[in-house]
Amino acid sequence: QVQLVESGGGSVQAGGSLRLSCVTSNSISTYYMAWFRQAPGKEREGVAGIDRVGSTKSADSVKGRFTISRDNADNTLYLQMNSLKPEDSAMYYCAAKPWYRSGDYRKTDLYNFWGQGTQVTVSS
Repeated sequence: QVQLVESGGGSVQAGGSLRLSCVTSNSISTYYMAWFRQAPGKEREGVAGIDRVGSTKSADSVKGRFTISRDNADNTLYLQMNSLKPEDSAMYYCAAKPWYRSGDYRKTDLYNFWGQGTQVTVSS
């Protein structure tokens, strides 16, 4: 069992930056990790994912602005968000799945473990 706890959300103006963190209760070295977000009335969507050795994928909407990273030694996942836009406002969740489970990282049903979320609000 892996417990995930996100932090770092908040309210910022458009163009600002935030860094989200996701601290885990167990080693994450054997897990594929990802960030998702969900705005009111919308489906949860994959923002970015990272494998055990640091290879990353990200949604087209955040490419060049968001960077996902991980520190296996500290069991922590990060999401650096720059040039934030109002449309980035959402609850952000981190998630973990076993490294061997293949499939599109954006599919929520691949993930065993989820955090409780941290709210990001971007004002124009």
